[in-house]
Amino acid sequence: MKPQALLLDLIKHYPSLKPLRTSLEAGFHLLREGFQQSGKWLIAGNGGSASDADHIAGEWLKAFMIKQLPADIPEELACHLQHALPAIPLANFIGLHTAFGNDCDPKWAFAQLTYALGRQGDGLLAISTSGNSENILNAVRVARAKHMKVLGLTGRSGGALKALCDVCVCAPEDETYKIQELHLPIYHCWCRMIEQHFFGSDEHPKKQKKTELSLRLAVRPKKHTR
Repeated sequence: MKPQALLLDLIKHYPSLKPLRTSLEAGFHLLREGFQQSGKWLIAGNGGSASDADHIAGEWLKAFMIKQLPADIPEELACHLQHALPAIPLANFIGLHTAFGNDCDPKWAFAQLTYALGRQGDGLLAISTSGNSENILNAVRVARAKHMKVLGLTGRSGGALKALCDVCVCAPEDETYKIQELHLPIYHCWCRMIEQHFFGSDEHPKKQKKTELSLRLAVRPKKHTR
């Protein structure tokens, strides 16, 4: 399915998202632009949204729905790997969070990581169900100061986050768990759209060749080492 068809399929299964079609599509284009410019996406969230950030990164750091081998490294290495896009979930830096929280204000930990890891052309995907999480807002302000793209994912009101983003998708719910239940299909759709854009079979005719190579290498007898 092409990216546009994937978006329509999302709306078909989640009719409440139909009014968000424009912002959902704009979010996809922003994500695509970041990756196309050789940038990476930092992803930040608290609690369940931190788990969502890790989940999203996991879909980009390896194959999601399209199983394809890398085309930019030697074949004997590529046959053991999958295609990938650079994404960093910021909640996972436990050492940094504990050190920074001990030495400084923990509300600025995501901002510190954004400052350290972000570059012009990169993006920050900021997830906050309320749109008012102070540590998320601080990270967004640093991202904007560094001329990074900012994509927001929040709830119905958008909170303070909405005005700070290049694109903000506001799930049409008010309770935290209901907002999160819509965030998951939204970011799954984005992940599929991005993967289709960069790794769809039409764009990569070498996919079959690589797959055949991996099968040939897989049946080679292994050399035993002592």
